[in-house]
Amino acid sequence: MAGSGALASPAPNGRRERWAFALYAAPLATLFGLALSNFTLAVATLALPWSARGRRAWLARGQPVLAAAALYCLFLVAAVAASAEPGRSLREVGELFSLGMLPLALLALRGEREVRRLVDILAVAGTAFALHGLAQYLFGYGDLDRRIRGPFSHWMTFSGVLLVIDLLLVAQAVLPSGGPEERGRFWRTVRHPASRATALVLVNLALAGSLTRSAWVAVLVAVLTLVVGRAPRLLSMLLPAALVVLLLAPVPWVARALSIGSLRDASNYDRLCMLTAGARMVSEKPLLGIGPGLVRERYPIYRDATAPRIWVPHLHNSYMQIAAERGLLSLTALVALLGTGFLEAWRGLRRAEREGRGPADLHLGVAAALVAFAVAGLFEHNWGDTEVQRVVLAVLALPFCLREIG
Repeated sequence: MAGSGALASPAPNGRRERWAFALYAAPLATLFGLALSNFTLAVATLALPWSARGRRAWLARGQPVLAAAALYCLFLVAAVAASAEPGRSLREVGELFSLGMLPLALLALRGEREVRRLVDILAVAGTAFALHGLAQYLFGYGDLDRRIRGPFSHWMTFSGVLLVIDLLLVAQAVLPSGGPEERGRFWRTVRHPASRATALVLVNLALAGSLTRSAWVAVLVAVLTLVVGRAPRLLSMLLPAALVVLLLAPVPWVARALSIGSLRDASNYDRLCMLTAGARMVSEKPLLGIGPGLVRERYPIYRDATAPRIWVPHLHNSYMQIAAERGLLSLTALVALLGTGFLEAWRGLRRAEREGRGPADLHLGVAAALVAFAVAGLFEHNWGDTEVQRVVLAVLALPFCLREIG
Protein backbone atom coordinates (compact mmCIF):
# COMPACT_ATOMS: atom_id res chain seq x y z
CA MET A 1 0.00 0.00 0.00
CA ALA A 2 1.18 3.54 -0.72
CA GLY A 3 2.69 5.14 2.31
CA SER A 4 3.22 1.91 4.23
CA GLY A 5 6.94 2.38 4.43
CA ALA A 6 10.08 3.69 2.78
CA LEU A 7 10.80 2.36 -0.65
CA ALA A 8 13.79 0.11 -1.03
CA SER A 9 16.27 1.68 -3.37
CA PRO A 10 15.51 0.67 -6.92
CA ALA A 11 17.94 -0.82 -9.34
CA PRO A 12 20.05 1.56 -11.41
CA ASN A 13 17.75 3.77 -13.45
CA GLY A 14 17.18 3.37 -17.16
CA ARG A 15 17.49 6.17 -19.67
CA ARG A 16 13.89 7.26 -19.20
CA GLU A 17 14.30 7.59 -15.43
CA ARG A 18 17.58 9.48 -15.81
CA TRP A 19 15.94 11.96 -18.17
CA ALA A 20 13.03 12.44 -15.77
CA PHE A 21 15.45 13.16 -12.93
CA ALA A 22 17.47 15.61 -15.03
CA LEU A 23 14.35 17.44 -16.16
CA TYR A 24 13.23 17.93 -12.58
CA ALA A 25 16.64 18.86 -11.18
CA ALA A 26 17.34 21.47 -13.87
CA PRO A 27 15.05 24.25 -12.51
CA LEU A 28 16.70 23.89 -9.10
CA ALA A 29 20.24 23.76 -10.43
CA THR A 30 19.62 26.92 -12.49
CA LEU A 31 18.07 29.07 -9.75
CA PHE A 32 21.02 31.46 -10.12
CA GLY A 33 19.20 32.80 -13.18
CA LEU A 34 15.43 32.99 -12.78
CA ALA A 35 14.81 33.24 -16.52
CA LEU A 36 16.83 30.06 -17.07
CA SER A 37 15.06 28.33 -14.19
CA ASN A 38 11.71 29.36 -15.68
CA PHE A 39 12.71 27.95 -19.05
CA THR A 40 13.87 24.62 -17.65
CA LEU A 41 10.74 24.38 -15.51
CA ALA A 42 8.60 25.00 -18.58
CA VAL A 43 10.44 22.20 -20.41
CA ALA A 44 9.97 19.89 -17.41
CA THR A 45 6.28 20.78 -17.19
CA LEU A 46 5.77 19.85 -20.83
CA ALA A 47 8.06 16.81 -20.95
CA LEU A 48 7.68 15.09 -17.58
CA PRO A 49 3.99 14.13 -17.87
CA TRP A 50 4.79 12.61 -21.27
CA SER A 51 7.95 10.81 -20.13
CA ALA A 52 6.15 9.59 -16.99
CA ARG A 53 3.29 7.91 -18.81
CA GLY A 54 1.88 5.05 -16.76
CA ARG A 55 3.06 6.56 -13.47
CA ARG A 56 -0.33 7.47 -12.09
CA ALA A 57 0.48 5.39 -9.01
CA TRP A 58 3.54 7.61 -8.45
CA LEU A 59 1.25 10.63 -8.08
CA ALA A 60 -0.97 8.68 -5.67
CA ARG A 61 1.91 8.64 -3.17
CA GLY A 62 1.42 12.35 -2.64
CA GLN A 63 -2.35 12.50 -2.23
CA PRO A 64 -2.25 14.34 1.14
CA VAL A 65 0.14 17.07 0.02
CA LEU A 66 -1.47 17.36 -3.42
CA ALA A 67 -4.87 17.84 -1.77
CA ALA A 68 -3.49 20.69 0.34
CA ALA A 69 -1.84 22.23 -2.73
CA ALA A 70 -5.09 21.94 -4.70
CA LEU A 71 -6.96 23.80 -1.95
CA TYR A 72 -4.31 26.50 -1.96
CA CYS A 73 -4.67 26.91 -5.73
CA LEU A 74 -8.47 26.93 -5.49
CA PHE A 75 -8.46 29.66 -2.85
CA LEU A 76 -5.95 31.67 -4.89
CA VAL A 77 -8.31 31.67 -7.86
CA ALA A 78 -11.24 32.53 -5.58
CA ALA A 79 -9.29 35.45 -4.10
CA VAL A 80 -8.56 36.77 -7.58
CA ALA A 81 -12.24 36.55 -8.49
CA ALA A 82 -13.24 38.38 -5.29
CA SER A 83 -10.51 41.01 -5.59
CA ALA A 84 -11.31 44.70 -5.69
CA GLU A 85 -9.12 44.83 -8.81
CA PRO A 86 -9.31 41.43 -10.53
CA GLY A 87 -7.19 42.62 -13.44
CA ARG A 88 -4.24 43.41 -11.20
CA SER A 89 -4.74 40.33 -9.06
CA LEU A 90 -4.84 38.05 -12.10
CA ARG A 91 -1.08 38.49 -12.48
CA GLU A 92 -0.58 36.53 -9.26
CA VAL A 93 -2.01 33.39 -10.87
CA GLY A 94 1.45 32.95 -12.36
CA GLU A 95 2.38 31.37 -9.03
CA LEU A 96 0.63 28.22 -10.26
CA PHE A 97 3.58 27.71 -12.61
CA SER A 98 6.05 27.35 -9.72
CA LEU A 99 3.60 25.22 -7.74
CA GLY A 100 4.02 22.63 -10.47
CA MET A 101 7.32 21.71 -8.78
CA LEU A 102 5.29 19.66 -6.30
CA PRO A 103 3.48 17.18 -8.58
CA LEU A 104 6.43 17.05 -10.98
CA ALA A 105 8.61 15.73 -8.14
CA LEU A 106 6.22 12.83 -7.64
CA LEU A 107 6.44 12.00 -11.34
CA ALA A 108 10.22 12.30 -11.54
CA LEU A 109 11.62 10.89 -8.29
CA ARG A 110 11.34 7.32 -7.08
CA GLY A 111 12.89 6.10 -3.88
CA GLU A 112 15.93 6.86 -1.83
CA ARG A 113 18.53 6.86 -4.60
CA GLU A 114 16.92 9.64 -6.61
CA VAL A 115 15.88 11.66 -3.55
CA ARG A 116 19.48 11.56 -2.30
CA ARG A 117 20.72 12.65 -5.68
CA LEU A 118 18.39 15.63 -5.68
CA VAL A 119 19.61 16.62 -2.20
CA ASP A 120 23.16 16.28 -3.53
CA ILE A 121 22.32 18.62 -6.41
CA LEU A 122 20.92 21.14 -3.94
CA ALA A 123 24.06 20.82 -1.81
CA VAL A 124 26.32 21.49 -4.80
CA ALA A 125 24.18 24.43 -5.90
CA GLY A 126 24.11 25.82 -2.36
CA THR A 127 27.89 25.56 -2.09
CA ALA A 128 28.30 27.42 -5.38
CA PHE A 129 25.86 30.13 -4.27
CA ALA A 130 27.70 30.47 -0.95
CA LEU A 131 31.09 30.78 -2.66
CA HIS A 132 29.67 33.45 -4.95
CA GLY A 133 28.37 35.40 -1.98
CA LEU A 134 31.57 35.08 0.05
CA ALA A 135 33.62 36.18 -2.97
CA GLN A 136 31.65 39.44 -2.99
CA TYR A 137 33.54 40.46 0.14
CA LEU A 138 36.50 41.00 -2.19
CA PHE A 139 34.53 43.70 -4.02
CA GLY A 140 33.47 45.80 -1.05
CA TYR A 141 30.30 43.97 -0.08
CA GLY A 142 29.48 42.80 3.43
CA ASP A 143 27.94 45.73 5.34
CA LEU A 144 24.26 46.66 5.66
CA ASP A 145 24.45 49.03 2.70
CA ARG A 146 26.00 46.41 0.41
CA ARG A 147 25.00 43.01 1.70
CA ILE A 148 26.24 39.90 -0.04
CA ARG A 149 23.59 38.28 -2.21
CA GLY A 150 25.42 35.67 -4.28
CA PRO A 151 24.01 35.25 -7.79
CA PHE A 152 20.57 36.51 -6.76
CA SER A 153 19.01 39.95 -7.05
CA HIS A 154 18.38 40.29 -3.30
CA TRP A 155 20.05 39.12 -0.11
CA MET A 156 16.75 37.75 1.20
CA THR A 157 16.55 35.39 -1.76
CA PHE A 158 20.17 34.40 -1.17
CA SER A 159 19.65 33.64 2.52
CA GLY A 160 16.25 32.02 1.92
CA VAL A 161 17.63 29.48 -0.54
CA LEU A 162 20.71 28.76 1.59
CA LEU A 163 18.58 28.35 4.72
CA VAL A 164 16.66 25.38 3.35
CA ILE A 165 19.78 23.74 1.93
CA ASP A 166 21.65 24.33 5.19
CA LEU A 167 19.20 22.29 7.25
CA LEU A 168 19.39 19.40 4.78
CA LEU A 169 23.17 19.44 5.27
CA VAL A 170 22.87 19.72 9.06
CA ALA A 171 20.63 16.64 9.15
CA GLN A 172 23.21 14.67 7.17
CA ALA A 173 25.83 15.68 9.72
CA VAL A 174 23.58 14.65 12.63
CA LEU A 175 22.60 11.32 11.05
CA PRO A 176 25.38 10.45 8.60
CA SER A 177 24.28 7.91 6.01
CA GLY A 178 25.82 6.99 2.72
CA GLY A 179 22.60 5.65 1.28
CA PRO A 180 22.58 3.26 -1.68
CA GLU A 181 25.97 2.58 -3.24
CA GLU A 182 26.78 4.87 -6.15
CA ARG A 183 29.11 4.02 -9.01
CA GLY A 184 29.44 7.50 -10.44
CA ARG A 185 32.48 9.52 -9.34
CA PHE A 186 30.42 12.71 -9.06
CA TRP A 187 27.98 11.26 -6.52
CA ARG A 188 30.77 9.60 -4.52
CA THR A 189 32.70 12.88 -4.38
CA VAL A 190 29.68 14.92 -3.31
CA ARG A 191 28.90 12.44 -0.51
CA HIS A 192 32.43 12.24 0.81
CA PRO A 193 32.49 13.45 4.45
CA ALA A 194 35.02 16.16 3.57
CA SER A 195 32.77 17.46 0.78
CA ARG A 196 29.74 17.57 3.05
CA ALA A 197 31.69 19.29 5.82
CA THR A 198 33.03 21.88 3.38
CA ALA A 199 29.54 22.56 2.04
CA LEU A 200 28.15 22.94 5.56
CA VAL A 201 30.85 25.41 6.60
CA LEU A 202 30.58 27.53 3.45
CA VAL A 203 26.79 27.68 3.51
CA ASN A 204 26.73 28.73 7.17
CA LEU A 205 29.44 31.33 6.65
CA ALA A 206 27.46 32.79 3.78
CA LEU A 207 24.27 32.78 5.85
CA ALA A 208 26.07 34.65 8.62
CA GLY A 209 27.62 37.07 6.16
CA SER A 210 24.25 37.87 4.61
CA LEU A 211 23.32 39.68 7.86
CA THR A 212 19.80 38.27 7.51
CA ARG A 213 18.43 38.06 11.04
CA SER A 214 15.34 36.06 10.08
CA ALA A 215 17.59 33.32 8.70
CA TRP A 216 19.73 33.36 11.84
CA VAL A 217 16.67 32.96 14.08
CA ALA A 218 15.32 30.21 11.82
CA VAL A 219 18.58 28.26 11.93
CA LEU A 220 18.70 28.58 15.72
CA VAL A 221 15.12 27.34 16.17
CA ALA A 222 15.60 24.47 13.72
CA VAL A 223 18.87 23.38 15.34
CA LEU A 224 17.23 23.53 18.78
CA THR A 225 14.45 21.34 17.40
CA LEU A 226 17.04 18.87 16.11
CA VAL A 227 18.91 18.81 19.40
CA VAL A 228 15.80 18.42 21.55
CA GLY A 229 14.45 15.69 19.29
CA ARG A 230 17.68 13.83 18.63
CA ALA A 231 20.24 14.56 21.36
CA PRO A 232 18.84 16.53 24.33
CA ARG A 233 22.10 16.02 26.22
CA LEU A 234 23.71 18.49 23.82
CA LEU A 235 21.48 21.32 25.06
CA SER A 236 23.99 22.13 27.79
CA MET A 237 26.63 22.70 25.09
CA LEU A 238 24.61 25.18 23.05
CA LEU A 239 25.11 28.20 25.30
CA PRO A 240 28.92 27.84 25.47
CA ALA A 241 28.96 27.28 21.71
CA ALA A 242 26.88 30.42 21.16
CA LEU A 243 29.25 32.44 23.36
CA VAL A 244 32.25 31.20 21.37
CA VAL A 245 30.54 32.20 18.13
CA LEU A 246 29.80 35.69 19.50
CA LEU A 247 33.41 36.11 20.62
CA LEU A 248 34.83 35.06 17.25
CA ALA A 249 32.28 36.77 15.02
CA PRO A 250 33.05 40.13 13.38
CA VAL A 251 31.67 43.15 15.28
CA PRO A 252 29.03 44.01 12.61
CA TRP A 253 27.62 40.48 12.87
CA VAL A 254 27.40 40.71 16.67
CA ALA A 255 25.75 44.14 16.52
CA ARG A 256 23.26 42.82 14.01
CA ALA A 257 22.44 39.83 16.23
CA LEU A 258 21.97 42.02 19.32
CA SER A 259 19.47 44.19 17.43
CA ILE A 260 17.08 41.30 16.78
CA GLY A 261 14.69 42.09 19.64
CA SER A 262 15.22 45.85 19.88
CA LEU A 263 12.31 48.19 19.13
CA ARG A 264 14.86 50.96 18.74
CA ASP A 265 15.83 49.28 15.51
CA ALA A 266 13.88 51.09 12.77
CA SER A 267 13.29 47.96 10.71
CA ASN A 268 11.83 46.11 13.72
CA TYR A 269 9.35 48.90 14.40
CA ASP A 270 8.55 49.06 10.69
CA ARG A 271 7.61 45.37 10.74
CA LEU A 272 5.28 45.90 13.70
CA CYS A 273 3.56 48.66 11.75
CA MET A 274 3.19 46.29 8.80
CA LEU A 275 1.58 43.66 11.02
CA THR A 276 -0.89 46.23 12.32
CA ALA A 277 -1.79 47.31 8.79
CA GLY A 278 -2.09 43.68 7.71
CA ALA A 279 -4.45 42.94 10.59
CA ARG A 280 -6.67 45.80 9.42
CA MET A 281 -6.74 44.33 5.93
CA VAL A 282 -7.69 40.91 7.27
CA SER A 283 -10.45 42.32 9.47
CA GLU A 284 -11.95 44.07 6.45
CA LYS A 285 -12.04 40.98 4.21
CA PRO A 286 -11.19 37.93 6.34
CA LEU A 287 -12.07 35.03 4.03
CA LEU A 288 -10.63 35.99 0.63
CA GLY A 289 -8.52 39.06 1.41
CA ILE A 290 -8.30 42.44 -0.27
CA GLY A 291 -6.92 40.85 -3.43
CA PRO A 292 -3.68 39.16 -4.54
CA GLY A 293 -1.02 41.71 -5.41
CA LEU A 294 -2.83 44.67 -3.84
CA VAL A 295 -0.99 45.01 -0.52
CA ARG A 296 1.75 47.18 -2.00
CA GLU A 297 -0.51 49.82 -3.51
CA ARG A 298 -3.09 49.82 -0.69
CA TYR A 299 -0.70 49.82 2.24
CA PRO A 300 -0.90 53.63 2.65
CA ILE A 301 -4.64 53.30 3.34
CA TYR A 302 -4.13 50.89 6.25
CA ARG A 303 -0.79 52.02 7.71
CA ASP A 304 -0.30 53.71 11.06
CA ALA A 305 0.45 57.41 10.97
CA THR A 306 3.75 56.69 12.74
CA ALA A 307 4.84 53.99 10.29
CA PRO A 308 8.34 54.76 8.95
CA ARG A 309 7.39 54.09 5.33
CA ILE A 310 4.43 55.23 3.27
CA TRP A 311 4.50 52.13 1.08
CA VAL A 312 6.12 48.70 1.33
CA PRO A 313 6.59 45.93 -1.26
CA HIS A 314 5.07 43.37 1.13
CA LEU A 315 4.34 42.89 4.82
CA HIS A 316 7.58 41.03 5.69
CA ASN A 317 5.57 38.14 7.09
CA SER A 318 4.41 35.32 4.83
CA TYR A 319 1.39 34.43 6.95
CA MET A 320 0.11 37.99 7.32
CA GLN A 321 0.79 38.65 3.64
CA ILE A 322 -1.26 35.64 2.52
CA ALA A 323 -4.06 36.41 5.00
CA ALA A 324 -4.23 40.07 3.94
CA GLU A 325 -4.10 39.45 0.19
CA ARG A 326 -5.95 36.15 -0.11
CA GLY A 327 -7.74 35.66 3.19
CA LEU A 328 -7.75 33.15 6.01
CA LEU A 329 -8.83 30.33 3.69
CA SER A 330 -5.59 30.61 1.72
CA LEU A 331 -3.58 30.95 4.92
CA THR A 332 -5.15 27.75 6.27
CA ALA A 333 -4.31 25.95 3.03
CA LEU A 334 -0.69 27.14 3.17
CA VAL A 335 -0.27 26.00 6.78
CA ALA A 336 -1.86 22.66 5.85
CA LEU A 337 0.56 22.32 2.93
CA LEU A 338 3.63 22.89 5.08
CA GLY A 339 2.22 20.86 7.96
CA THR A 340 1.43 17.87 5.73
CA GLY A 341 5.02 17.75 4.51
CA PHE A 342 6.40 18.09 8.03
CA LEU A 343 4.17 15.34 9.44
CA GLU A 344 5.06 12.95 6.62
CA ALA A 345 8.77 13.59 7.20
CA TRP A 346 8.36 13.13 10.95
CA ARG A 347 6.49 9.85 10.50
CA GLY A 348 9.16 8.68 8.10
CA LEU A 349 11.86 9.54 10.62
CA ARG A 350 10.11 7.64 13.41
CA ARG A 351 9.52 4.66 11.13
CA ALA A 352 13.18 4.56 10.08
CA GLU A 353 14.28 4.69 13.72
CA ARG A 354 11.83 1.98 14.73
CA GLU A 355 12.84 -0.36 11.92
CA GLY A 356 16.54 0.45 12.18
CA ARG A 357 16.81 1.13 8.46
CA GLY A 358 15.73 3.67 5.90
CA PRO A 359 16.73 7.24 5.05
CA ALA A 360 16.31 8.77 8.50
CA ASP A 361 18.64 11.65 7.62
CA LEU A 362 16.50 12.64 4.63
CA HIS A 363 13.32 12.72 6.68
CA LEU A 364 15.08 14.66 9.44
CA GLY A 365 16.44 17.14 6.91
CA VAL A 366 13.02 17.79 5.41
CA ALA A 367 11.44 18.27 8.85
CA ALA A 368 14.20 20.66 9.96
CA ALA A 369 14.17 22.60 6.69
CA LEU A 370 10.40 23.10 6.90
CA VAL A 371 10.67 24.27 10.51
CA ALA A 372 13.36 26.77 9.51
CA PHE A 373 11.36 28.01 6.53
CA ALA A 374 8.20 28.37 8.65
CA VAL A 375 10.05 30.36 11.33
CA ALA A 376 11.75 32.62 8.79
CA GLY A 377 8.32 33.31 7.30
CA LEU A 378 7.38 35.13 10.51
CA PHE A 379 9.87 37.85 9.62
CA GLU A 380 9.98 37.81 5.83
CA HIS A 381 7.66 37.01 2.94
CA ASN A 382 9.82 34.08 1.89
CA TRP A 383 6.88 32.17 0.38
CA GLY A 384 6.53 35.00 -2.14
CA ASP A 385 10.14 34.62 -3.29
CA THR A 386 10.04 32.45 -6.41
CA GLU A 387 13.48 30.91 -6.01
CA VAL A 388 12.91 30.07 -2.35
CA GLN A 389 9.44 28.73 -3.04
CA ARG A 390 10.74 26.31 -5.67
CA VAL A 391 13.31 24.83 -3.31
CA VAL A 392 10.71 24.49 -0.56
CA LEU A 393 8.21 22.80 -2.88
CA ALA A 394 10.86 20.29 -3.94
CA VAL A 395 11.74 19.59 -0.30
CA LEU A 396 8.04 19.25 0.58
CA ALA A 397 7.69 16.47 -1.97
CA LEU A 398 10.70 14.42 -0.85
CA PRO A 399 9.13 12.38 1.98
CA PHE A 400 6.28 11.40 -0.34
CA CYS A 401 8.78 10.39 -3.04
CA LEU A 402 10.22 7.97 -0.47
CA ARG A 403 6.89 6.18 -0.10
CA GLU A 404 6.31 2.76 -1.58
CA ILE A 405 4.52 2.61 -4.90
CA GLY A 406 1.67 0.16 -4.86
